[in-house]
Amino acid sequence: MKTCFLILGLPLVLTLCVARSPYQAVLQHSRIRGRQHGPNVCAMQQVKGTNKKYFTNCKQWYHRKICGKPTMITYECCPGYEKIPGEKGCPATLPLMNIYNTLGAVGASTTQMYSDRAKLREEIEGGGSYTFFAPSNQAWAALPTEILDALVSNVNIELLNALHYHMVSRRLTSEELKHGASFSSMYQDSHVHIHHYSNGIVTVNCARLIKPDQHATNGMVHVIDRVITAISNNMQSIIDIDDDLETLRTAFAAAGLTTLLENEGQYTIFAPTNEAFEKIPQETLNRILGDPIALTDLLNYHILKNMHCAESVVSGTPMETLQGTMLEVGCDGNQMTLNGKAIITKKDQLGTNGVIHYINELLIPDSAKTLLELAESSTVSTATKLFVDAGLSSHLTGSEALTMLAPLNDAFKGSIKVTANMRELMTNHILTTRLSSKSLYHGQELETLGGLKLRVFVYRNNLCIENACIAAHDKAGRYATMFTVDKVLTPPMGTIMDVLKADDRFSLLVGAIQTAGMTELLNQQEVLTFFAPTNDAFSALPQAELNRLMRNPQELSGVLRYHLGKGMVVSGGVSSTTRLETLQGDKLELGMRNYTVYVNKIAVNDIDLMATNGVVHAVNTIVKPLPPKVDKEQNDGPAVPLRMAATTRAVTRTFRNDDLFKKVLSSRSSRTMTRRQ
Repeated sequence: MKTCFLILGLPLVLTLCVARSPYQAVLQHSRIRGRQHGPNVCAMQQVKGTNKKYFTNCKQWYHRKICGKPTMITYECCPGYEKIPGEKGCPATLPLMNIYNTLGAVGASTTQMYSDRAKLREEIEGGGSYTFFAPSNQAWAALPTEILDALVSNVNIELLNALHYHMVSRRLTSEELKHGASFSSMYQDSHVHIHHYSNGIVTVNCARLIKPDQHATNGMVHVIDRVITAISNNMQSIIDIDDDLETLRTAFAAAGLTTLLENEGQYTIFAPTNEAFEKIPQETLNRILGDPIALTDLLNYHILKNMHCAESVVSGTPMETLQGTMLEVGCDGNQMTLNGKAIITKKDQLGTNGVIHYINELLIPDSAKTLLELAESSTVSTATKLFVDAGLSSHLTGSEALTMLAPLNDAFKGSIKVTANMRELMTNHILTTRLSSKSLYHGQELETLGGLKLRVFVYRNNLCIENACIAAHDKAGRYATMFTVDKVLTPPMGTIMDVLKADDRFSLLVGAIQTAGMTELLNQQEVLTFFAPTNDAFSALPQAELNRLMRNPQELSGVLRYHLGKGMVVSGGVSSTTRLETLQGDKLELGMRNYTVYVNKIAVNDIDLMATNGVVHAVNTIVKPLPPKVDKEQNDGPAVPLRMAATTRAVTRTFRNDDLFKKVLSSRSSRTMTRRQ
């Protein structure tokens, strides 16, 4: 069942057990969880209120949920074992019987009864070697009455054919049921299709094996959760004959994808019904149907690269589409979900080259959308409305190669009116070229529709355009791209000196700068970050100290230079360990806590006042150097130079290691090794 390697060492004995298949891995985990109840006991997870049971893997064990529904743990004998009255666990192996008798012992007595009626009993009691995928009693009960009546009528040949399709004329263990394999059945050599998923679930024609590996003297029984039927059509043929998929059929033909659905493969199609297409605004639908590239992307977004039956899904899992992006395929109870929505109306329509699940809602990938459609999201709805109200709809719905910077809703404060200034601002949130955030670099300049140049700043923890930092993955549409940003852009309108002069809060600072002879410095092109003291900061100083400072231009210059950092650090570039060198020579310690920027532990009151040669952050306190940090080892004695202390510790460790080395050399094992050499 599993391959084990024994690795011996002193003092370690290590056994590595490698399960050969995903099913064996979950079976092994179930054994581990059940061993406290005795030998050969498996822990099973049963969905509450149902008869559905699963061998448990580690993730499911801790989550205690399958398809979002709570489970309870039950303990039962692992496959091939049974209880003995009075003894713990399941110590006895099941007696080997022929397939017919095994059916009755493993919960497939209805299949056993129908084998009698179809005159199959003699075949599965006698010689030979078979694999029987036996529907459980519940599987037969779940069949529609008309189908069951047709099978078990007096025309027993139909029932015999159906049962023969569940059989393969050779013994197959779960180990041999490889993912994507197919085997000729005993009904006209029609193939049964196997899928062995990474979560340990094994299916045959999308029916789940619920009791695998029930050994018999003349073969193997795997109990399955539904009655399976023969497959003869490929997926294109299924689409061709179903009137509910007429629009999809036309779309596949227009995109030239018909051949794909006729060829060999193992795909999953989420097939939109006619109803799904009718829900889309006609203008949008006509645009996509008339655009071969958008149409191909849309259809490929409905096709998974691999085949996934409904029973293989026990939780939400990202799966790659032929279009290249991911769909989250999940489940909610008995319902299969896509991107968290229960839109699947019919499951497991099996073809020779894949499986089709019908959906009542069209999935439109970003790559088939206009900018306006990309922006129709609750997180940027305020910005979207402003773009439209500012008269920019033609840019958002056209075929221009643009990049839109869409601020999150939280970036807007209070009610917003569309004024001339607001129209200009929103125009400057659209760049004239199509970009990817992965192609941006520090110092890059980006031109807006309004003619402004915006700068790119790359930090360890953020990627920012002026004061606005990218807050989500790019959304790449048919022609244009959307960057979601955390703030409304405030493009620079002048130098640092211009910003300060335009703000009454800095009137005392402007006078101090002029007194210190630093006006030219703050007008030149060297990029600086200014933690600018407001009038309140100067007023908080004792009057005598303020007067003395203002009479001493050299000292005043030193204080102001300590507030000026080299380089550009917007608020989005501040992390918990940012240090910024000042023009005075020392370093400022910056931090971010509860969305507030701190400089030397002083809260910044207003951030990101952008200038052409830097950025201004307003502080209501004069920033002073932090007290020097005291080394802990210096607390209880005279100061010891750090380098000397480190050397002393290293020497001490060396002596200790030398002592240990001498003990090893004098030990008995060492002397024995020396004599042998």
